[in-house]
Amino acid sequence: MPSFGMSNGAMRVIGQANPPIGHYEFCKTYVSECATTYKDAGPAALTEEKWRTLLDVNYSVNTAIQPMTDQEIFGIEERWAYPRTVGDCEDFALLKRKMLMAKGFDASDLLITVVLQPNGEGHAVLTVRTDRGDFVLDNMRNKVLLWSDTEYTFLKRQSNEDPARWVKLQDGRAVAVGSVGK
Repeated sequence: MPSFGMSNGAMRVIGQANPPIGHYEFCKTYVSECATTYKDAGPAALTEEKWRTLLDVNYSVNTAIQPMTDQEIFGIEERWAYPRTVGDCEDFALLKRKMLMAKGFDASDLLITVVLQPNGEGHAVLTVRTDRGDFVLDNMRNKVLLWSDTEYTFLKRQSNEDPARWVKLQDGRAVAVGSVGK
C-alpha cells in the first residue's frame, strides 16, 4: 500500500464546470446513477483491504473489456455506457465506479475525471478520493497511481457532493520546462 510524505495528495477544486455531453446524456438514461443519494463523508480511509480491492477492480475491468472507440462500437462520436465486452475510456471508468460501489466504496469518493494526455488528446479515468490522496484507475495501465504521479493534465471531474455536477480542477504540479544550451 502506498505511503506519502507531507502532501495529502488531493486534487484542488477551483470552481464549477460543465459536464461532458456524454455524461449529461448518460444521466438522462441512468437517472439513478446521477441522483444525489448520499452525503459526502469525506475521503475514504484507505485500508489494506480497500487498496487490494482497487487493484483487483482496475485489473479485472482492464483485462475483461477490449478498448474500442464509440465510433467503432456505436457509429457515433460520444456515448457513455456500461461496457459488456468492449468500451472506451469513460466506459471503463463507469464500470469500475459501479463495481467499487457494489464493494462498499462511497459514491462521493468515486469520481469520473477528464484529463489531457501528453499528446493533447482527451481521456477519462476514475479518481478515488482517499485519506492518502486521490488515486487514478486508468484503462491504459493496471498500476493504480496517485493522480500527481501520472503524466496527465487534470481538467475536471464529478463533484463529490452531486454526481450530476462537475467541478474544475487546478493541476498545481510544476510543469517541467526544457531549455536548450548553447
